[in-house]
Amino acid sequence: MTDKEPGVKESMVCDCYKCELKDLFYRNITDIALDSICERKFETIFRKGESIISEGDEILHFSYLKSGLAKIFRLSQNKEQIIAITRPMDFIGILGILTSKTYNYSVMALEDSVTCNMDIELVRNICQTNNNFTFSLFEKVSHIYDKIVIEGIKIRQKHLRGRVSYILLMFANEIYFSNKFELPLTRKEIAEFIGMTTENVIRVFSEFRKDGLIRISGKTIEILDKNRMDNISNFG
Repeated sequence: MTDKEPGVKESMVCDCYKCELKDLFYRNITDIALDSICERKFETIFRKGESIISEGDEILHFSYLKSGLAKIFRLSQNKEQIIAITRPMDFIGILGILTSKTYNYSVMALEDSVTCNMDIELVRNICQTNNNFTFSLFEKVSHIYDKIVIEGIKIRQKHLRGRVSYILLMFANEIYFSNKFELPLTRKEIAEFIGMTTENVIRVFSEFRKDGLIRISGKTIEILDKNRMDNISNFG
């Protein structure tokens, strides 16, 4: 991460031919179209806690998270409803880009993050003339929706202790790949994500610590007994 101010656009040599998303772009469009994307794409740095997308903003770019971590959420009665946690190579500006002119959700950086952004009109034009590209894009959108729906169902099928253990294991197994990590969500955000009260989440964290399941040091969480946590997540 550089020391630039948050939200600063980065100018750089185009590396779309090496892009991690080349299955969507490079393999499905012509070199000329790819060059057009490269000429008009840019990267943006966001600091932890900074807004990446605000609900109601006009959709101007097709974006994915190149590095960092972010939360997708909506506001309902002045309360956040976290929809998903996005990680590197996840799209953050794809839901509704073909059917809506404005975003119907918000995105905030949970860590210092970098997004890669492409002109939305250029992407829409490619969709209109390239069936393979459009099909690949719809596959990506479908995968994102499926992931959000399935994850939401999994969480809400569990009791409180199972929901909290599921979230902790998600960060350990799928995001940080370590049993020890700095939790990027507050207790309040976890409660919003799993559909419980902040007080109940705080109580479960305290119970897990007393039971020897986790160690808490400031924002750092260490899972001490993963087998028991797995059991709680699966059957809680």
